[in-house]
Amino acid sequence: MNRTSHILVVEDDAEIGLLMKRHLVSNDFKVTVARDGSEMDRLLASNRIDLVVLDIMLPGEDGVSICRRLRATSPVPIIIVSAKNEDIDRVIGLEVGADDYLPKPFNPRELIARVRALFRRVELGARAAPAEEGSLCFEGWRMDCRARYLFNADRAVISLTPAEFNLLQVMVERRGRVLSRDQLIELTLGQIGASNGRSVDILVSRLRGKLEAGGASYQYIRTVRSGGYEFVAPVTREGRDD
Repeated sequence: MNRTSHILVVEDDAEIGLLMKRHLVSNDFKVTVARDGSEMDRLLASNRIDLVVLDIMLPGEDGVSICRRLRATSPVPIIIVSAKNEDIDRVIGLEVGADDYLPKPFNPRELIARVRALFRRVELGARAAPAEEGSLCFEGWRMDCRARYLFNADRAVISLTPAEFNLLQVMVERRGRVLSRDQLIELTLGQIGASNGRSVDILVSRLRGKLEAGGASYQYIRTVRSGGYEFVAPVTREGRDD
């Protein structure tokens, strides 16, 4: 990014919040700290935020609920941090829309590395679809690969995270091909987050939910047992049958 990236840290522990802010600022990020979901909402409404670092254990509305609510309205990248380090907590965090999960306690260098890696994925995803690719259309839906928007049949924008858009574009472009989880990770150049099959499954589940909520007439993404996933809806590109 050409300007200084603005990170919003949502953390109720003042000491931890200050520590994260110091390390992020020392690595050339602009940082604002919120103590809870209400303060986060106010800051998001009045600032351009590039990434949210979100604690799970917060007073009032917890981080999981905040993440789910935020993801429903915004594609902003989200890293969840939590003292809970069980696999189920990590899975829940990813399922509700987080892009990464960092257990406490953590080395500040790892936080910086995760933040930079997520920004790289966002930037790579934005460059992955050159202007000449135009739009991909299926069943009245349209993917604008240049602006990176997904429109449903009613021309409403369906909010997708960068990872969700990258994954859907890869599958739509290869309509009718069964793609393994490893192939999906490779084809997205690692832009869909952690390189493991469970992360792919979670993203596919989130995509299905958003397509269904947006009016999908049937399940466009088919699960192939022991194989992977296949996008099955007919696809056109710039008026040409794909």
